[in-house]
Amino acid sequence: MDQNTLKTSLGQRIVILAAAVIFVGGTILTYVMVVLNNGGNGSSDLEEEVNRVYAERSAVQQKMSLRGEVLSPQYFQDFVGYKSQVKSYNSASANALGLETKDLKAGTGRELTEGDADYMAYYIGWCANGSIFDSSLNSTDDPTSLKAPLMGSSDMIEGWKQGIIGMKLGGVRQLTISGSLAYGDSNQACDGQPNTPLKFVVWLLEPDSEMAQLNQELQLLSLQLNYLLYGGKLYD
Repeated sequence: MDQNTLKTSLGQRIVILAAAVIFVGGTILTYVMVVLNNGGNGSSDLEEEVNRVYAERSAVQQKMSLRGEVLSPQYFQDFVGYKSQVKSYNSASANALGLETKDLKAGTGRELTEGDADYMAYYIGWCANGSIFDSSLNSTDDPTSLKAPLMGSSDMIEGWKQGIIGMKLGGVRQLTISGSLAYGDSNQACDGQPNTPLKFVVWLLEPDSEMAQLNQELQLLSLQLNYLLYGGKLYD
C-alpha cells in the first residue's frame, strides 16, 4: 500500500512547491558538480549526500511512527472491533462485482470527492481466503494497538480511490475491489496471485496536523532522493 503523498490545501501546496524547488535546485547543482568533477571527488560527494538524505528520511519515518503511538490510544478500541468483518469470500464473485461498497458507520465530517486525498486512514485489507495481507493493526492475531495512520495519497489503488468517494470523514466503509481495480498482474498481495480481488475496511479521519506535516517532509526528502539517485530524472 503506497503511503507516499498527501493532498494538501492550496497554501500548503505552495509551501511544498517552494521547498521542492529549493530541494531539487540544490540536488541538480550537486549532480552537475559530480559530472564536472568527472569522477574525482564527485562520486564520494554524491554518496555522502545520498546517505545524508537517507538518514533524514529515516528520522522523519521514526517521528511518524512515534506520533502513531501517541494517536493509537484515541482510536484503537473503536477500530479493533472491525476485525470481525474479516471473512473469506468468493473470488470469482468479487471480481465480477468490480467495486462494491458498504457503509459500516456514517461519518459526520467533510464529504470526500473524486481525487480527494486530504485524510488519514486506519484500515484492514484481506484476501478471498480470509487472510489479512496488510492492516493498521499491530498484530494480525491479537492486536493491542494501531500503527501510524495511512496518509491520503493519489497513488492508492484505483478501487480504493473510487470506493471512498462520497464518504464523510469519521465514517467506516467496507470495500470489495476486483483484481483489475486492485493490483492487476503486479502480484502485490495475496501470495502473489495475479488479478486477485481484495476487501478492505477503511476508517477515514481528519488528518492529524503533526502527521500531515511529517508526511510532507517525507515526500520532499523522497523527491530529493530520487533526483540524487537518478540524476534529475523522476520515475513513476
